[in-house]
Amino acid sequence: MKLAAATLHPYRLPLRARWLTAGASLGERCGWLLCLQDDTGRRGYGECAPLPDGGTESAATAVDALQSLLPPLLGRTAREALRQLGPGSGSRMPAARCAVETALLDLLAQDSGIPLAAYLNGARLRPAAGAPPPPPIRLNAACGSLAGLCEDDIRAACSAGFEVLKLKLGVLAIDEEVALLRQLATVLPPACQLRLDANRAWPAATAARFLNACADLPIETVEEPLATPDIERLQALQDGTKIAIAVDESIRDLDGHALLARRAVRRLVIKPPRHGGLLPALALARRAGGAGIECIVTSSLDSACGVTAAAHLAAALDNRLAHGLATSTWLSEDTGSPPIIGSGQLLLDASPGLGFVPDRTRLFVAPAGLYCR
Repeated sequence: MKLAAATLHPYRLPLRARWLTAGASLGERCGWLLCLQDDTGRRGYGECAPLPDGGTESAATAVDALQSLLPPLLGRTAREALRQLGPGSGSRMPAARCAVETALLDLLAQDSGIPLAAYLNGARLRPAAGAPPPPPIRLNAACGSLAGLCEDDIRAACSAGFEVLKLKLGVLAIDEEVALLRQLATVLPPACQLRLDANRAWPAATAARFLNACADLPIETVEEPLATPDIERLQALQDGTKIAIAVDESIRDLDGHALLARRAVRRLVIKPPRHGGLLPALALARRAGGAGIECIVTSSLDSACGVTAAAHLAAALDNRLAHGLATSTWLSEDTGSPPIIGSGQLLLDASPGLGFVPDRTRLFVAPAGLYCR
């Protein structure tokens, strides 16, 4: 079974509300959906949704990379194409590579008759009794900016079954944010915790002051507290608090080997497009786990295809942490149906491969490029 065609479909998906962080404001999500078709008619899908602020290449670089990566893969088997694609670690076009790798892995897992999560974990043959679905994935609620939240938002997220609520910080003054967190914590059920993302908002002294001021609140993680992170400052901050410190986009600027060896933080945030695909992201997560550092898989407001791929990665890790994949409700349109979420968990079925089905009526209007062989 050889690759016969590759098609790129651009998308522009408006958000239901602006996504505010300390350094950006998004009103829409743009990217490309890649479809690879083999000579049996089977299709594999991948998503290229660059977000330079999140550690990927620009959109222009990504589409140029796709235009150059795809034609040489046609006429090869998916396995040969994956080898030709090369390693993802250190790629200068990680979002583009992630899309191609995901589509190839989708085809390979379909050919094996197993879900992509099982394929990532080394399975290659469908069991005689049929492949079971991947394990349920715990999620955090994506509540958006603390500046726009009210107590009813907290109650609604907890009532929906989420036990971890993620809030974006760094938009207001630190004293205002601490006061708001204390107010919201009064309506938080005992089983629920807060996950906070400062998006590199603070100097080291301010970050330490924030952590001290919130030491008695039910906070399980603070992501990206430092405006100019380095391993020494991160380690000093982590050593001074019981709250888990996590790095996300700043991992691109740090010495990854030293970060893991010194256990400078307790958590890493893993986003497949930033790391060049599911395989390099999985390899990083396993190295981190071996060093005693936990990993959270998250979406960057990706479309249904990207969220589904990230969900298979989270299922392959099966670490029972709450992952950041409940983001699809922020999109007013999507490339297809996102995974089912209920009671604070994401449920993947036992479909072979990625299990993503595109919405052709809404999406496939003006292909950016078409390659046939």
